[in-house]
Amino acid sequence: MQTIDIKFRKLHPDAVIPKASHDTDAGYDLTAVSVEQDLKHNVLTYHTGIAIELPEGYAAWLYPRSSVYKTGLTLSNGTGTIDEGYHGEILMKFYAPANGWDEIYKPGDRIGQLVPRAYVRANFIEVSELSPSERGEDGYGSTGL
Repeated sequence: MQTIDIKFRKLHPDAVIPKASHDTDAGYDLTAVSVEQDLKHNVLTYHTGIAIELPEGYAAWLYPRSSVYKTGLTLSNGTGTIDEGYHGEILMKFYAPANGWDEIYKPGDRIGQLVPRAYVRANFIEVSELSPSERGEDGYGSTGL
């Protein structure tokens, strides 16, 4: 397994260094230091108080923790992406549950996971036809349920 160094900066005195719970975990837990409630848009913005600097060729993806089902929260963009060039605070925005604000994450709770990954650059080459494949152009649900 490859190990990389990710530089980080604490932006808040209560910030918690991202940490994997187990040696075999791909994700590093992110902890909330504060939360802003936007009642008009039914959105909660969680601040982690952490900024990171990823090595060249790496990005990091943000996912909700599996415990999110207990809260009714939904990560607003499904999966967040932290590009190599972003060095600002890691924030996570969730849509609040329809049944109220009682069972949401609080400051001090682990709210998400950060998963760093290497990425590749792609050159898109325009062609007049693509190679034939078994699936062809069949779309959603074409391989069954």
